[in-house]
Amino acid sequence: MSLNSVITNVGAMIALQSLNKTNQQLADVQKRVSTGYRVADSTDDGAAFAVAQGVRSTVGALTSANQQLGNVQGLLSTTQSGLTNISNTMAKMRDVLVKLSDGNVQGSDRTNYENQYNSLLANVKTFIQDASYNGKTLIGDLTGSNGTFARVAVARNESGSSYGIATFGGSALYGSIAFTTTQMGASPTIAALITASGTFINMMNSVGRALNAVGSSINYVANQISYNNDKIDALNSGLGALVDADLAKESAQLQALQIRQQLGTQSLSLANQAPQTLLSLFK
Repeated sequence: MSLNSVITNVGAMIALQSLNKTNQQLADVQKRVSTGYRVADSTDDGAAFAVAQGVRSTVGALTSANQQLGNVQGLLSTTQSGLTNISNTMAKMRDVLVKLSDGNVQGSDRTNYENQYNSLLANVKTFIQDASYNGKTLIGDLTGSNGTFARVAVARNESGSSYGIATFGGSALYGSIAFTTTQMGASPTIAALITASGTFINMMNSVGRALNAVGSSINYVANQISYNNDKIDALNSGLGALVDADLAKESAQLQALQIRQQLGTQSLSLANQAPQTLLSLFK
């Protein structure tokens, strides 16, 4: 092809191709700088973007699981508080029962101790009824309780696997220690209730076991939340290595391409002026 042509300007075509390539590279770098991502969408790297989307989904699911676990932490803490108060109150009730087991305690003294026991029993009832969190309770199955009594199964990870938390029957406890007037009035009967295998001691032990179970659940949930957070951090770190842009490198490339763009524009301008030299041949 002749280089001396006013129809086909080869130099301009080459300069334009080079400038277009530079402009495309500059657009890619500007996209990485503006978004902060090396892979911002599937047009940048389809395979990497698909992996990144999967990782983001897992991070979102783990975050949701931690939110649910955090909600259960409130329920467990409320339950622990209720059971602790019940345990402390039952210790005081045991002291009263020891006094009532003494056959020498009679008359108004016995009546006062019985009233003291029943007052503490009323406290226990209140603790059972009020041990609710966000409309749920693990121990409040007495009439008048202000939460729904049910076993809780909470999602613990991104796969929706659940962790079950059992209930403790507050009504069974209350019914077992709400002694009749006849029982309270008989010292030998009271003495039998507070032996190592007596009804009252059995109920105290059951509260202790429930506290142990709740404490274990609190620790499990806290450990699971911590593990999920560590996993989220690890996933985000891997995600960053996969799709994040190296902004220091991109900044250097941006400056180089801007200079190439200016030079390319000047080269195209000069190439477009080349046909003008042919006019001198016709003078």
